[in-house]
Amino acid sequence: MKKTILILLFAFIAQIHAQEKIVPVFKDGEAQVVEGFKDSSKWIRHDLWVETTFDSDGDGKLDRMHVDVTRPAQTETEGLKLPVVYESSPYYAGVASGGKELFWNVKHELGEKVPNPVHPNVIRRGKRPIISNSQIRTWVPRGYIVIHSSSPGTGLSDGAPTVGGDNESLAPKAVIDWLNGRAKGYTKREGNKEVKAYWTTGKVGMTGTSYNGTIPLAAATTGVKGLEAIIPVAPNTSYYHYYRSNGLVRSPGGYLGEDIDVLYDFIHSGKEENRARNNKIIRDTEMANGMDRITGDYNDFWAGRDYINDMKPMKAALLMSHGFNDWNVMPEHSYRIYKKASEMGLPTQIYYHQNGHGGPPPMKIMNRWFTHYLFGVDNGVENDAKAWIVRENDKQNEPTAYPEYPNPKAKNVTFYLSGAAPGVGSLHLTKSASKGKETLVDNYSFSAESLAKADYTNHRLLYVTPILKKDVHISGLPKITIKAASSKAAVNLSVYLVSLPWNSSRRTKITDNIITRSWADLQNYKSLTKSKPLKKGKFYEMSFDLQPDDQIIRKGQQIGLMIFSSDSEFTLLPKPGTELTVDLTGTKITIPIVGGKEAFKKAVE
Repeated sequence: MKKTILILLFAFIAQIHAQEKIVPVFKDGEAQVVEGFKDSSKWIRHDLWVETTFDSDGDGKLDRMHVDVTRPAQTETEGLKLPVVYESSPYYAGVASGGKELFWNVKHELGEKVPNPVHPNVIRRGKRPIISNSQIRTWVPRGYIVIHSSSPGTGLSDGAPTVGGDNESLAPKAVIDWLNGRAKGYTKREGNKEVKAYWTTGKVGMTGTSYNGTIPLAAATTGVKGLEAIIPVAPNTSYYHYYRSNGLVRSPGGYLGEDIDVLYDFIHSGKEENRARNNKIIRDTEMANGMDRITGDYNDFWAGRDYINDMKPMKAALLMSHGFNDWNVMPEHSYRIYKKASEMGLPTQIYYHQNGHGGPPPMKIMNRWFTHYLFGVDNGVENDAKAWIVRENDKQNEPTAYPEYPNPKAKNVTFYLSGAAPGVGSLHLTKSASKGKETLVDNYSFSAESLAKADYTNHRLLYVTPILKKDVHISGLPKITIKAASSKAAVNLSVYLVSLPWNSSRRTKITDNIITRSWADLQNYKSLTKSKPLKKGKFYEMSFDLQPDDQIIRKGQQIGLMIFSSDSEFTLLPKPGTELTVDLTGTKITIPIVGGKEAFKKAVE
């Protein structure tokens, strides 16, 4: 009898103890902050090196990636296993410092070879075991483990930075393989004492912004088992689309003269003794031979750094995030991958806001995404809206839900040009209005803003709709077909869609003035992979998309198509004087408008 009572007592005590164990808590489909996970002084923090399958620094040994771990104490004291939120970056250990000398000189003719920029040395910073503190205060209190890793050739990770090469996809794959017991981790960079990830379920979600947002996609393209979901924020999904535009050598906004070799130098914070070899093999050979600043053509080098070409193995659920006014990593980067992933049947959502570079989705959306795919909670996230768009005057955490992006109600409306150069011409719905030819003279000293504001100038061509009497909602990718001739064998071509009159007040919003834009090299009128010098005075027809957008143009405004040549913020800047002539009969702009042609007609009646 006493024995039975003791057994029951022990069972009761054990049950009470089990009930006291701290575990993740979910409410309304979201992981909640748990008091027992919240105390940062009790978090376990350590670092290690994960062995990869490649040797990108050529030292005869497989590269090892430096990884840090931050996890709740319960993963040690109570045997609790949790999923992982993982961010990887080339920036954690510092970047190059310097000025304009680090960038390519852009004041030269198209196709002209110029001296290389100055190559800096990066002074590595950071102390062990902490690589980064990003993500931890967001996710650890909610019952996740957070890990970081420095990408190849940066920080205390072995290897060479390749800026989009295969090793930058295989490095995070190795870390995820280690989390699932398929790769080896070590306590030291050169040692043999192993570290096991016994504290995780093996389910991983990745996120990050810009380059840190590119790496989750890179990892996902390997199809690695265990990577369940990714949330890339403003990711660079193609280095060609970052440094080129429809065959044209084009800088990312804010970094005039940057190219892929400049970014390589910027992040090369790895072992000092390996840098000379890496520079010779990667920067001075592979990049120098492949990047082609002469023609700007798409080639095998760029194709190998375009993640859309590697998506076949991808299985991870994709929540994409971007800003429509991000002129650094432009909004097409996210849209092209989202579209492809949707076509592949992967779980997808896209969040677009109206601001610039960066900006993650609201916490609620991210939380639901990771809660479902990492914890397996049936919260119905797969039935949520496919697209979340922040409207012009709304806060970034208050997006409007739409069934898809572009808006399914948007229909392409074609506009034709009627000239009045050097004044302001018109955009019409009838083709018969398009007659004649108009010429502009290239001069980079005039900014795009000054050209759009001018009533009269021979440095741009401008065509506008009637004044809108009702709002017009644009959603999708405008497309231009242009028939043009140049007075030189090569010419910059810049195309803007603008909202006029231009707002120059102190209260200007980022959604005012510029609707969207694009750039192109007329030499690539037939092919992105093979350009051909232009015959002076000969007309060529070329079609290309402008950047994706979703914007409501308010009544009282006019939608304007502006065509000019060199763009002082983005393109090479040749000597002024090149003439670009546009054949209006062969030129048109197609704009996706919610409600189509009828909606536009009603807006201008």
